[in-house]
Formats: sequence, structure tokens, C-alpha cells
Amino acid sequence: MAQIPPPAGQPPVRRSLLQSAGVVSIMTMLSRVLGLVRDVVIANVYGASAATDAFFIAFKIPNFLRRLFAEGAFAQAFVPVLSEYRVKGPHAAVQDLVDRVAGRLGFILLLVTVAGVVGAPVVMSLFAPGFLDEPEKFGLASDMLRITFPYLLLISLTAFAGGILNSYGRFGVPAFTPVLLNLSMIGAALFLTDVMPAGREVVALAWGVFIAGVVQLVFQLPYLAQINLVPRPRKAEGHEGVSRILRLMLPAMFGVSVGQINLLLDTILASFLISGSVTWLYAAERLTELPLGVIGIAIGTVILPSLSEKHVNKSGEEFSRTIDWALRLTLVVGVPAAVAIGVLAEPLLAALFQHGSFTAEDAAKSAMALQAYSLGIVCFMLVKVLAPGYFARQDTTTPVKIGIRTMVINMVFNLMLVWWLAHVGLALASSLAAMLNVWWLYTGLRRTDTYVPAAGWGRFWLQLGTASLTMAAVLAWLGGALEAYFTGGWLDRAWSLTLVVVAGMAVYFAVLGLLGLRPRHLRH
Repeated sequence: MAQIPPPAGQPPVRRSLLQSAGVVSIMTMLSRVLGLVRDVVIANVYGASAATDAFFIAFKIPNFLRRLFAEGAFAQAFVPVLSEYRVKGPHAAVQDLVDRVAGRLGFILLLVTVAGVVGAPVVMSLFAPGFLDEPEKFGLASDMLRITFPYLLLISLTAFAGGILNSYGRFGVPAFTPVLLNLSMIGAALFLTDVMPAGREVVALAWGVFIAGVVQLVFQLPYLAQINLVPRPRKAEGHEGVSRILRLMLPAMFGVSVGQINLLLDTILASFLISGSVTWLYAAERLTELPLGVIGIAIGTVILPSLSEKHVNKSGEEFSRTIDWALRLTLVVGVPAAVAIGVLAEPLLAALFQHGSFTAEDAAKSAMALQAYSLGIVCFMLVKVLAPGYFARQDTTTPVKIGIRTMVINMVFNLMLVWWLAHVGLALASSLAAMLNVWWLYTGLRRTDTYVPAAGWGRFWLQLGTASLTMAAVLAWLGGALEAYFTGGWLDRAWSLTLVVVAGMAVYFAVLGLLGLRPRHLRH
């Protein structure tokens, strides 16, 4: 009896990079806005305390490992190899690669998850050694880690599914998926808190994280079915593609995740500082993630499959043009975002977080860290754009060398600054290290002529600088009366801040227009 051939895969969706980046940006914006709503709810319900410090560590550990392995190392190694299989081979070969990667990835993640759950106290002592002197806080954090650690398995498989969808031009679904995490955690804070034992109400958030992992994975499966690539885990021994992904993956852990590693180092050192320090850094970090996700991660996600395909097709000039476009678009949005966050740090934190259990002092402490992070926001974003220039060419050696240097520099800055500036020094150290990371990535691409800047950068910098400085002056003038943000009600503060931000954006884009920059200049 003849075998029925497997169904053919669906062709990739073809959109311009700007359109694809727009789809990812819109979905990411929705996720980030809901993320801020989530953090406002958490601040209102739980405040900044030893309990919230314990939860943020218990959440940060699997979330960090997810970014390091799944979205960081794995995605940067998997997508270029998958793109090569898609361009050069039949759908059956792509399905075979997906199945075998699913088998290997799932097995490794299952082992890591079991080890993390069983050894939660050991893991917690490594990531938050400062908690060891507070047994109750350490015990609460360890208990929550047992609940949140399986999120690593679930969300890593979700990221695996998202990498497949991204390679086929279906960027919207993976970009929307994080919305489900925020909804799950908001629901847990509002509806599960009251059923938790007294003194352990914050454990509701840990269950919200676990529920989110299940929901996010299940959500993507129907979309994989549409392209006939639902993973069917199989043994991967001897498979060339899997072996190549693993070889690329190990060094890629450092190349793309340096920023996350540096933020984790901040958290470890902050665990030795006064209670509330971890939460203050977390609140500041959350605001930096809004522009990072909407632009930096969005553009990096979109250009990786495109660059990988151009590398396979040996289109060096198009490869360089794509990087050039990505850099300009990132700067057009990233620079004013960083300026606005730096100028409006205190009113931003007050408007978003200062109510309920989150006090004015908490907002002020978080604002100081946010101003330090604002110095590195553009660089955090540019790392996400420059790193794919290496990974698309399956070069992981160069980024790992740069990553190791950056981490060492960051730790040196941490130890130098934490004694004088406490948690603010940790944020400043991350920004300084990010600047060096970007410089080394950029000069590496230039040195090999992988990236050759197109004409017009001098005029572009003049347009960008003039518009950003004008906007900064307007924001400083309009946002000068900080007392209004602290004395008025929450809605009054939010409305006033919205008007200031809208006015700043209008001024920025008006100046860019007057200086000759048009939307068509940012198309690709």
C-alpha cells in the first residue's frame, strides 16, 4: 500500500519589513501596556515589600532563563538554520528538523525544570544570596520558585513555536502571545489573592505565572497546524541540523542575552540592599522594556529571518541595506523614547505606580533608577538589531567574545558604583556596559564590511538630534511642576502626563518633518 505523502507546508507570508515590524510593534505595544497595567495592579495590591521582592526574584529566575535559552540563544541559533532548510529543502525536511528539535529541546527543558523545582532553595541561594539572612523571605521565595519554574519549560516551547511562525512570516501570533501572561497575572492578583493563606497572599502571582505558561503554549498550536508544522517530538541523535543548532546555541547564550544577564546581576546585588531595592529596580526596568520591546525586539525579530535568507542567497548588499534600515528606524523611535523617559522619569513612576501600597518614596527611588537606565535604553535596543547581523550568518563566536567582555565590564561598574549610589548605581552600570556592547558589535560588522552605512547619515543625525533636543526642552517645560503628579488623584496624574507626552511627540515629529525626514525614507 502506497504511503500518503505529508501535506506540503504553507509558503511564507511576504510583507515589507516595515509592515512586519509594524505588526510586531502593535502587538508588543499591547503587551507592554498590559504589562504596565499588571505592574500597577501588583503595586496597588502588594506594594514594595519583602514579599514582592521574593516574588520578583521567583519570577525573574525562570523568565531570565527563558530569555537566555529560548528567546536568546535558541532563537538566534534555530531561526537561521530553519530558514536555510526552508529555502533549500522540501517541506518534509523542515518538518523532520522541527520534530527532532522539539524532541531534544523538550527533553533538556524537562530535566532542567525538574532539577529547578526539586532544588529550588539551592537555585534561590544562587540568584538571591542576600535573602539567606532573612529565613522567612528566603522560604517564601523558594516556595514560589517551585510554582514558577515550570514556566521555563512551557514558555520555551512557546518560543520554539514562535520561532517557526516567525520564519514563515507570521509575526503577529508570537508577538500577541505575551498578552496572555499579563492577563493571567492580573487575574491572579485580583481574584486569587484572597484565597491564599494569610501572610502569603503574593503566592497568587506565582500561580498566575504557571497558568500563563500553559495558556501561551496551547494558544500557538492551531497556528502551527495552519502551516503543517505542529511538532511531533522525536529523537535527534545524528541529525545534522540539530547538531548545528546546538553548536550555535551554546555561545549564542552570551551574544544576545548580555543585557538580560546584566539586569540579573543587578538583581543579585540588589538583594543585599535594603528591602524594596529589588522592586524599585523592577519598576524602573519595566518602563525601559516598553520601547525596547516595541522597537528593539520587534525589529530584531523581523530582520533575523530576512537576514538569514539573504545570507543563504548570498545577497551581501541587501544584507547591509537591511541592517542600515533597522538602525535608522530604531534610532528614530528609540532616541526620543529614551529622552522622554529620562526627563519624565519621576512623573512617569508617580502616575503609573504611586497609589495603594506603592508610596511616594517608592516612586522617587524607582525614578532615580529609571533615569540611570534611560542612558542605556537606545543601546539596549541596538543590541537587538546588531546581534542578528552575526547570528544570521551563523557566526556566534564574535558575539560571545563581546558578551563576555561586556559582562566583566558590567560587574566592574556594579562593584564601583553600588557603594555610592546603591540601586541607582546598578542601573547606571548596566547602561554603561550596554554602550560598550553596542560599540563592539557595530565595529565588528564594519570591520568585516558586513555592514556598510548608506549615504545620508550625517543629515540623519542632524535631524534626529535637533528634534530630540527640541522635544526634551518642551517636556522639561511642560512637566516642570512635579507637585501636580504627587498631590492629584491617579486619573488626574495619568491625564496630565498623557497630554505632556502627546505634546512632546507632536513637537518631535513636527521638527523631523520640517527638517525633511519623511515616512518614505524609513521604508524598506
